[in-house]
Amino acid sequence: MMVHHRMAFVSISLFTVRLLQTLLPVEKASKVLQKSLLSALFLLSLDVPFSLEYPSIHEAIAAYLEQMSSENYSIYKQASEAAYSIECTCSFMIEVHKKGEKNLTELVELADQALHSLPYHQHLPLLRESIHICSNISKSVQADPLLHTESQNVLLRLLAHPLLNIKAEAYRCCLEVVKDCLGIHNVAESVSSICHGVHFLLHPKVLYEIVTFGLQEEKNEVNSSAKAILMHLLQGQLVMTILTWNKFLEALYPIIPVLQGYADTKDELGNCILTLSETSSDKGDGILPRTSRLRAALRLLFSKKHLVRSVALKHLLFHLLNEEGASLKRPCLHGSVFTSLSNLFVIEGAIELKLDDKMESIFKVETIEKLYDILTSDAVDIVLRKSAAEQLAIILQDTNMHGIVKKLGVIEKVLAYLSECVHVNGKVMESIVLPCLTVLRKLVYADSDVRLSLAQQSSLLLLLFRVSLISQNDQAVLTEATVLLCLLLFDEVSRTDTWTESISNNGTVLPAFSLPVAVVRRYHLPVKITGHHIVSPNSIVVPLSSESLSMKPVLDMLKMSWNLSWYHGTENLLRLKNYEKQAETFLDTLKLSSEDILILKITHTTCGLQDCLNSIIQAVSHRDVKASLIRLSFYALNDRLALKCISGSCRSILKSIVWQKAINRFLQVLPASAEDEKLLVDVLRFLNKLYREQRASLETDHLKWILKSLLKNKSNSLLGLLVRPESQARNETDEIETAVRQRLDKELIHLFNTLLFCSMSVTDREGLELAGCFRTELALKLLQCLRLTDAPHFYGLPSLERTLRGMVHVTALPDWSTYSATTEPVTICKKYLTGLLEVISSFYVEWGGNAMSFMGKGVTKSTVLCLLHLSHEMMAQAKDTDWVSLWSLPYNNSEDQVPSHLGLTWLVPLWVDRDPEVRFTALGIGSALTSLEIGCIALAESCQNISGGLWGTAFNIFLDQSECSMVRREAAFILQNLLVIPIPSEDQKDCVWQGPCVHDEETGLSQTGKPALKALLYHCQLYEHLNQMVKHCYLGCYVFDVNSSREDNHIIEKSGSTDFDDSLNLWKVLSSQSPSSHSQSTSETMILSASPAPGSVTELQATVPANSTSFIPETAINRLMAQGQSDTTTTASPSQHDSPLSAAMSKQCAVVTPALLSAVCNLLHNLLIVIPQDTGIALQQGLLTALSSLVSANLVERYILELKAPLGNPCHTEHVKAQVLLLLQYLSSVSRLLKSCLLVDSQLVIQDELLKPLLRNAFTVLSIPSKDGLDTELISVLHETWVDFFNLLTTLLWNSSQMTFPYVAAALASHCTAVIDTICDCIRLSTTHPALYTASLQFLSVLLNEERRQLQDKQSVCQDPTLSFLLDHSEECQASVTQLSELIIQVCERKSSKDVLKEVAANALLSLLAVSKNAQKYALEVDLIGSCIGQIKHIHAQLNLDSLKPGKAQKKKEDSLKKQLRCAMQLLRNCLFQNEECKIAALKAHLVPVLHLLWPWLLMDDSSMEVALHLLCVYTAYYPAGCASLCWTSGGQSSLVSVRSAAGSSLMHNILKLASQISDDNSPLQHVIFDLLSNLALSHDCKGIIQKSNFLQNFLCLSLPKGSLKNPSNVCTLWLKLLLNISFGEDGQQMIMKINGFLDQIVEMCKCKHKSSQHIALLILHNMCFSPTNKPKILANDKAIEVLTTCLESDSCAVQRIGAASLWALLHNYQKAKVTLKNPSIRRKIDEAYSLVKTTPQPEENELNAYYLKCLENVVQLLDC
Repeated sequence: MMVHHRMAFVSISLFTVRLLQTLLPVEKASKVLQKSLLSALFLLSLDVPFSLEYPSIHEAIAAYLEQMSSENYSIYKQASEAAYSIECTCSFMIEVHKKGEKNLTELVELADQALHSLPYHQHLPLLRESIHICSNISKSVQADPLLHTESQNVLLRLLAHPLLNIKAEAYRCCLEVVKDCLGIHNVAESVSSICHGVHFLLHPKVLYEIVTFGLQEEKNEVNSSAKAILMHLLQGQLVMTILTWNKFLEALYPIIPVLQGYADTKDELGNCILTLSETSSDKGDGILPRTSRLRAALRLLFSKKHLVRSVALKHLLFHLLNEEGASLKRPCLHGSVFTSLSNLFVIEGAIELKLDDKMESIFKVETIEKLYDILTSDAVDIVLRKSAAEQLAIILQDTNMHGIVKKLGVIEKVLAYLSECVHVNGKVMESIVLPCLTVLRKLVYADSDVRLSLAQQSSLLLLLFRVSLISQNDQAVLTEATVLLCLLLFDEVSRTDTWTESISNNGTVLPAFSLPVAVVRRYHLPVKITGHHIVSPNSIVVPLSSESLSMKPVLDMLKMSWNLSWYHGTENLLRLKNYEKQAETFLDTLKLSSEDILILKITHTTCGLQDCLNSIIQAVSHRDVKASLIRLSFYALNDRLALKCISGSCRSILKSIVWQKAINRFLQVLPASAEDEKLLVDVLRFLNKLYREQRASLETDHLKWILKSLLKNKSNSLLGLLVRPESQARNETDEIETAVRQRLDKELIHLFNTLLFCSMSVTDREGLELAGCFRTELALKLLQCLRLTDAPHFYGLPSLERTLRGMVHVTALPDWSTYSATTEPVTICKKYLTGLLEVISSFYVEWGGNAMSFMGKGVTKSTVLCLLHLSHEMMAQAKDTDWVSLWSLPYNNSEDQVPSHLGLTWLVPLWVDRDPEVRFTALGIGSALTSLEIGCIALAESCQNISGGLWGTAFNIFLDQSECSMVRREAAFILQNLLVIPIPSEDQKDCVWQGPCVHDEETGLSQTGKPALKALLYHCQLYEHLNQMVKHCYLGCYVFDVNSSREDNHIIEKSGSTDFDDSLNLWKVLSSQSPSSHSQSTSETMILSASPAPGSVTELQATVPANSTSFIPETAINRLMAQGQSDTTTTASPSQHDSPLSAAMSKQCAVVTPALLSAVCNLLHNLLIVIPQDTGIALQQGLLTALSSLVSANLVERYILELKAPLGNPCHTEHVKAQVLLLLQYLSSVSRLLKSCLLVDSQLVIQDELLKPLLRNAFTVLSIPSKDGLDTELISVLHETWVDFFNLLTTLLWNSSQMTFPYVAAALASHCTAVIDTICDCIRLSTTHPALYTASLQFLSVLLNEERRQLQDKQSVCQDPTLSFLLDHSEECQASVTQLSELIIQVCERKSSKDVLKEVAANALLSLLAVSKNAQKYALEVDLIGSCIGQIKHIHAQLNLDSLKPGKAQKKKEDSLKKQLRCAMQLLRNCLFQNEECKIAALKAHLVPVLHLLWPWLLMDDSSMEVALHLLCVYTAYYPAGCASLCWTSGGQSSLVSVRSAAGSSLMHNILKLASQISDDNSPLQHVIFDLLSNLALSHDCKGIIQKSNFLQNFLCLSLPKGSLKNPSNVCTLWLKLLLNISFGEDGQQMIMKINGFLDQIVEMCKCKHKSSQHIALLILHNMCFSPTNKPKILANDKAIEVLTTCLESDSCAVQRIGAASLWALLHNYQKAKVTLKNPSIRRKIDEAYSLVKTTPQPEENELNAYYLKCLENVVQLLDC
C-alpha cells in the first residue's frame, strides 16, 4: 500500500501544480486558493525526495507558497537554509578527509556555511576539523589575508555559539591545540615553529571573545577551558618563539582592560594578570612596555577588590619614583600619603557624562576667542582666568564648539596649568584646576582621537594621578580627575568597531564612550556608562526556531537532507546493504526509517524504474507484472506532468538500464489464454509508450533486439497474432474476450507502426536488412488481414480501419515491398492495389457496392493514403511496365444495358470529399499518375464526362480560395504535370495530347492546344488569383483551430487518431528525404527545373482552417457545376460581378501557405516555358516581385536560431522545424522560377525593387551555418536551397553581369566571410553532394571572373570596397580565404577525384588566384607551383610514352593529357600573375626548361601553345630574371637534360622562330607571341638574341597600306609595340637603326592616320632621337624631320608633345641639328606652335601642357643661341 500511496501522491501533486500553473497566475494565488491546498503545498515544499526529482515543480510550489503564506514560506526558507548548511557540512567532511593538497578557501567557506546547521546534527568532528584548519591557516605566513579573516570568523562563531555543548567543545578543542603547541613536552623539540599553531588565537578579536565571554560563562567546562587557554598563553613565553610571543602581546594590548577585571590575589589566573603591571627589575623591565604597565597599574586602582588595589599601588610606586623631575613635583611621596590611597578612585555616586549635540549653537566664535585670551594671559589675575575657564567649561557642553576650542590650543594650555599646579611652587594654581579638568574631560569624552593620543602619554597619566593626590580632600576635583583617568585608561575597550562591524546595540546608537558590560561589572567606575556586548557580537542566529523544529515535516526534511548529503546522493544511499549499522554514529533524529527509505526509492525515478523491472523479472503472477507495469506508466506520466524532456526522464534513464530482459519473455511466448492476452496488452501498451517517447532517438541496439525477436520465429512471433485462423475468428462470441482481442490488435498495430518509424534512423547494414525484412513481412501480414476482413462471413469496420492504418505506415516507407524472398515487389504492389481498390469500390453506392454500407472517415482516409504511397512504390518498382493501367476500375455493374468503363473516374468523388485530408491525398494520387504521359491521358479520358474536364476541375480546385492550401497545392501539381507534355500551338486532330479544350456556347466553336490554354487562363483570371494568394500568404507556425493539436493526440489515446497522424508524419519525412522534394509523382514535371515542395504534416494540422472541415456533398456538387461552367464560357468576357475572382473574394479565404506558393512558382515555371510571352507579361506586372520578396531570409534565420537553442517543448520545436522546411523550399522554388525568367527574358528580374531584396535574401540564406544544432533533414533542405540560390546567382552573372555585378558585389560585401565559409562547407561535401559543390564553385568562378574584368575596366567599377579588397585586406575574411584556397587546392590535387569535380575546382582556383593575393600567398606556401610544374613533367613523360602506341584510344588519352596540361599551365599563369615571389619560386622550380622540353608537343597543338605563351607573358612581365631565363639553353641552368645542347637552342630562339613562321594576321597565337616578345624586348639578354637572330629584318617585309587613310594591318601594330619596347634603351635604339630601311619604314607608318598605330610609330621615332649615334641619320632624313615638325600642327595634344620632345632631343648637345632646324619653314612652325601654346589657356592636363611648353621653350632657346 505504501508504494501505491506514494506513487499516487507524487502524480496528484504534479498534476495539481501543473494545473495551477496553467490556470492561475502566481500573483493571484492568495486570493483564490484555499487553506487546505496551502497545507498541501507547504508539505510538498518540505518533501526532499520530491524536490530533488522534480526541481522545476518545486520552484513553482515555492512561488505559490510565497504568495499565499509568508509564515509558511518563512519556515520553508529557513528549513532550506538549514538543509543547505547540512549539505555544506557533509561536503566539508568529504573535502577535509581527501588526501593531497586541499583548497583551504573552499573549506573555510564550507565550514562557515555549515555552522548554521550544527545545532541540528551536532556532528562535533566538523567543529574539531574547523578549528584545526584555522590553526593550520594561521601557521602560514603566505596565506591570503582574506582567508585569515574568514577562518577567524569561523572560529569566533564557534566560540560564541549559542548552544553550550558546542561552545564547550570549541573551547576544549582550542585548549587541546594550545596544549599541543605550548606544552612542556615541546621544549625538547628542535622545531621551534610548533608554537605557531596557536597563532589563530593570537588576535584581539579572539582574545576579546575568550576573555569577555569565555571567562564569565556560567558553564564550568567553558569557563575552565578559557582560563586554561589564557594561563598557557600568559605563562608560555619560554616555549614560544619571539615571533609568537610578540604576536601574543600585540593581540593582548587592546583587551588588557577587560582581562584586568579578573585580576585577583587568590586565583592563579588573577595572579598572572597582576604580573602584567609589575616591574620586575630596577631597570624597569616587565612583561609589558613601561607605558602599558603604568596604565595597567592605574587601571587596577578601579578594581572592586581592595587587595588588588593595594598591589596596584606597589606597582605604581616605581613609576612615581622614577618619573622625570619627581623631586620638583607635589606631593612628597612619603608613607602617610599612601595610607588610604588604595581607595582613592573609589568615588561614591557616579556622575553621568552627557554633552549637547544640537544642530545650532548659541555661542559665538568671538566670545570663545575672548575667553581663551583671558585664560591664557599671564597679565590677567588668576581669579579672572578661573572664571574664563569655568565659562569655557560651560560652553564646551555644546559639542559644536569643540573644534574651535581645540584649534585655539586649549588642551595644551590646560595641561600646562595642571603641570604648574603639581609643581612645588604651584599651590597658587589649585584654584583653576577644577574648571581645567572639566574642560579637558569634555574634550576627551567627545573626541576619540584626542582620547587616544592623550591615553598614551605616561606623563599626563602621572600628572592626573598627582592632581588626585593633591586634591584628595577636594571631592569635586578628585571626581573630575578620576573620571578623566577612567576615560583615558579604558579607551581601548571603548571602541566597538574594534570587535565588530556594527556600532549599534539593540537598534540604538551608542554614546561617544561605551564599555563592555564585563568591564562595567568588574570595575568600580566613577561614571555612569552605557554597556555594550551583553552577548557576544559573534554569536550566530539559529535558522529555525524551536516551534518550527517541533514540526514533523521540517524534521523529516532535515533528516532526509542529512542522509542524502552524507551519502552523496540518493543512489549511493539506496545502495547501502546495512543502513542501520552505517548510521550508528548519527543522532536518533537523523536516522531514516524503513518507510523513509522506501519513499526515497519510489520517488527517485532511476531506482524506481530499476525496482519495477526487477519485480517483473521476479514476478510469479500476472498481478505482480501488471502492478509493476502500472508503476512504470506512472513514472512516464510523471515525466510528462513535470515536463521532463531529456535529462532525468524515463526515456533517458531506460536507455542506460537493461530493460529488455524483463520484457523479452512476453515477446517470445504467445498468449495461451485470455489472461495472457490481457497481460500482453499491458506489456504492449508499455512498449508503445516507451517507444513513442524514444522514437526520435531510439538506440539502434534496442531496435535490432525487438526486430530480431519479431522475425526470429515468424509463426510464433507477435506478427502471427495479426492473422488468426477462421475457426478462431468464428468462435469469438464472448464480448469480453472479443474486446481483449481488439485491444490486443490495436496495441500490436501501434507497436508495429512505431517500430516502422524508428527503423528509418537505422544506417548500418544489419539494421537496414532487419528493418527491410520487417516492413515486407508486416506488409504481407496486413494484406492477409485485409483479405480476411473482406471475407463474406466477416464485417468489422474498426478492424478494417485498424488494418488500413497499419498499411499506411508500411507503405509510407520506401522499398517496403522489396525484402520478400518468395514474392516479387511488383506482385506485392499489385495485390495491394487490388485489395485497396476493392475497398474503394465496395463502399460506393454508384459502383455496385453494398447500398446500405457506409465508408467511415478513418477507412476512407487510410485507404486513399495507402493508394498514394502505393503509387510511389509502383513508380519505383515497375519502371518498365504499364502500371498506370492497373489503377483503372473495370466496367460498371449498374442496371444500364451498356456497361461503362470506369477507368480512373473513382478518383473524382474523392477530390470533393468533405474531409480536406482525403481531398489532399486523392489529388496527390492524381499528381502521381499524371507524372507520366500515359497517366495524363488516362485521367483526362476519365474526366471527359465531368463538365470542364480535367483541366477545368484542376483549375477550379486550385483557384478556390475557400479551399485549404494543401488541397490547392496538389491541384497545382496536376496542372504542372499536364503542362509537361508538349501542347500543340494550334488545333491538330491527329495529336494524341491536345491540352485543354474550351467551347464557346455563342459561336459553337471549340479550341484546343495553346490557344485554349491562354483562353482558359484568361477566363480563370489566373494571375489575378495568384496575386491574391501572395497577399494572403501566412508565414507563421500556427493557425488557431478547434482541432486537437499533435501534443494533445500524444496524451489522449482513446480516439486512436495518433496512428494516422504518425503515418502522415512518416510520409512527410520520407517524402522530404527522397531525392524529390515532395513526391516522385511530380519530381520530373518541371521543365528544365527541379521538383516542387514537399507535403508537411504540420501543414496538415496547423494550416487547415476550421471552415475547411465543413464541406458537405451539396457544396461539392455545386463546385463540380462551377467547374463545368468555367470550361464552357471561356471566351465570354467576364463581367465585374460575375467573375470567378470577385465571387471567390466574397467568400471567406482559407490560409495560403508557403508550400502552396512553392507549387505556384513551379506552375509558373512550366507556364513560362509553354507560353513565355503571356506569362512574362503577367510576371512583369508585380507578381514576380511579390513572390521574390514574400519571405525574408531574416525570418528563416530567426527560426533556425530558435531550433539551435530550443526553449519550448518538443512539439513546438517540430512545428518550427516544419515551417523552416516550408520556407526554405519556397525560397528554392522562387529561385528556380527566377532562373527560368533570366533565361527567357533577363529584364523580368533586373529591376531594382526586385533585385536588391532578392540578393539580400540570397546571401543571408547562404550565410546560415549548417553545422551545429540542425538535424539531417533540415540540413538536406538547406543544402538544396543553397544549390538553387547559387545557380540563380550564377545565371544572373552569366546573363547580365555588366548590369547586375555591382548589385551582387554590394550585397555580398556584408556577408563575405559567412558566404566564403558556406562555400568551404560545400567543397567538403564534394563526394556526398556533388551538385552543391558544383553550384557553389561555379558561382565563385563567375563572380571572380567578373571581378577581374571589372578591375581591368576601371571605368565600370562602381562598388566599394571591391571583392578583391575584401579578400585580401579585410581581417574578417583572411582565415576564410586561406581555408577556401586550401580546400580547392586539395580537390585539385586529389588523385582519385572525378574529372568533373577537378575541372570545377580548377576553374574556381583559376578565378581566385587571379583576384586574391592571399590565395596566391597560400598557393606559394603549399608549393602549388612546384606541384603544377611536376605535373607538367609527368604529362610530358606520359605523352612521350603514349606516342609510341598508335590507335584511337591513345588519341583520346592524348587529348585528355593535353587538357590536363593546359589546366596546369593556366593555374601556373594565375599563380604568377603580378606576384614576384611566385615568379621567383617558378624560376627555382625550372619552369622555362620544362616548357622548353615540352615545346615540340606545344607546336602540335595551337590551344596548348597559346596557354603556354600566356603563361610566359605573365612570367616575364616586370621580371628581368624570368626574361633572362628564356635565353638559357636546356643544359645551362636546368638539370633536366645533362647533355649541353648546341648554341641557338634556347626557348628564346624557339619563340623567335615561331613568331617568324606565323602568317595569319588575325591569329590569337600571333597576338600572344608578340606580347611575349614585347616583354622580352625589355631584357638586355633577350635583345641580344633578337639582334643576332635577324628577326627584326622581318619588319621590313611588312606591307604598308596604300593611301594614308587606310589602316595598317594587325601585325603592323604588333610589330610597332615590339619595336617601341626595344627602343626604350640606347642599345635597342642602335640595334633598330642598323636595320636598313628602318627609318623610311617608320616614317611612312608615322604618316598613317590610324590613331593608335601613328601614336606608337611617333613614340619609336621620338625614342630614336635621344641616341647621339642616330641623330645625324634622322637629321639627314628630310621626311623624318618633316614628320616631326608636322606634329606641332596636329590636332592631337599627345602628337604635339611627341614632336616637340623629339626636336628638343635632337637639339640637345648636338650643334649640327641647329643648322637643319633653322630652316625657315621649320622655324616658322616652331614659333607658331610656341606662340599658340603661350596664348591659349588650357586648364586641363596642366603637367602635360607644362611639359609641352618647356619643350618648345628649350627648342626656341637652343635655336636662338
